[in-house]
Amino acid sequence: MPTLRPSLGTVETKTIELCQDGLLLESGVRFGPVTLSYETYGTLNADKSNAIFICHSLTNSAHAAGFLEGQKKPGWWDVMVGPGKGFDTDKYFIICANVPTSCYGSTGPSSINPATGKPYGMSLPVFTIGDMVNAHRHLVDFLGIDKLLCVAGGSMGGMLTLQWSVAYPDRIRSVITIASTFQHSPQQIAFNEVARQSIMADPAWNKGDYYDAEEGPRVGLAIARMTGHITYLSERGMELKFGRRLQNRLKYGYDFSLDFEVESYLRYQGQSFVERFDANSLLYLTKALDYFDLERDRDSLTDAFRLSSNLLYLLIAFSSDWLYPPQQLKEVARAIRRAGGDATYYEISSDYGHDAFLLDYEKQEPLVRSFLERAATQH
Repeated sequence: MPTLRPSLGTVETKTIELCQDGLLLESGVRFGPVTLSYETYGTLNADKSNAIFICHSLTNSAHAAGFLEGQKKPGWWDVMVGPGKGFDTDKYFIICANVPTSCYGSTGPSSINPATGKPYGMSLPVFTIGDMVNAHRHLVDFLGIDKLLCVAGGSMGGMLTLQWSVAYPDRIRSVITIASTFQHSPQQIAFNEVARQSIMADPAWNKGDYYDAEEGPRVGLAIARMTGHITYLSERGMELKFGRRLQNRLKYGYDFSLDFEVESYLRYQGQSFVERFDANSLLYLTKALDYFDLERDRDSLTDAFRLSSNLLYLLIAFSSDWLYPPQQLKEVARAIRRAGGDATYYEISSDYGHDAFLLDYEKQEPLVRSFLERAATQH
C-alpha cells in the first residue's frame, strides 16, 4: 500500500471559461462556453518544453497532488506527482484538468444553465472522450503551450491520452497510458449499464431533475459505486484483503444484516461516494467511456496511429486487472508498432487489480521517470 511521502504542500484549483463561440461536439451539437477546473504544479521553463498534461480517471478531479486549503487528504495521485517523484515537479510543469460533465468545477449536469438559471441536468449534451480532449486542448492553448512533453493517465485518463495522440499528434511528444484500453468491450459496457440503470431506477433520480430535492438518487448511486468497486479489485486481492472474515461478529446472523467484511467495505464505498459525487455526472462519464472506440470509422486500430508514429508511447498494464485486461493494451502496442511507431509495453505483476495504477506506484515510478527522461532528450 502507498505511504504518504513529501508533498507539494498547499495547492490551488483554478477555473477558466473557454470556447466562448461554442465547442463543436462529436454529436453535432455546438455547446459553449465550457468551464474547466484545473491545477498546475512546478514551473514552466523558458521554451515551454517541459509541460506534462495528466488526465484523471473516472471519478477523480483536477486535484492530482498536494493539499487544498483546509483539507487533510492529498490529491489522488500525490504518490506519483511532486518533488522527486515519478512526475517530478522539480523538472516538469504538470497540468491536471477536470473533464467536462464531471462535478468538480468543470461544466457538468449540476452546473447552472445560463439560459434557465437552473442546473442543466440531463439537458446537457453528451460529451465524448474526443470532446473532452478537445476542451483540454483549448486549456493548453490558453496556457500558451504549443507542444506538451507528455500526456499521461490511467483508466479513463488512459483513454484520454490515446485520444490526444490520435487527434493532436502535433501537439504532444510522448504518451503514458496506464491500465486502459482503445475501446470498451461488451463486458465493460455491460458493467457501466448496470451502474446507469441502478441510478435511473432510483425514484429519487426523477429523470435527472433532483437538484432542488432534499435528497437525490443516493441508493442508486451507492449501488453503482459498489458494482464499480468489485471491478476495481481482483479475486486474489479480495481474498487477501477480506477472505471470508466476519464483520464485528463471531457467527452468522442467519438474516440479511451485514455478515462479511467485504459487505461492509462495499457499503462504505457506496455511501462515501454519494457524499462527493453527482449521479448525473456518472451517467455522462460512463457513456463517454462506452462510446470510446479508436477503431470506429477507421480501417483498423493500426490505421488510428498512422499520423502519430513519431510519438513515444509507454503502455503499462497490470496482471490482475480484469476490468481493463493487459491484452487490450498489448493490442495498442502492436498497432502502434505496425504503424511504424515506438511503443514500450510493460505488464506489472500485482494483486491489486485495476486499482494497481493508483496503489502500485513503486513499480511504476522508475518506468515513468526513465521514459520521461528519454522523451525530453530524444526530440
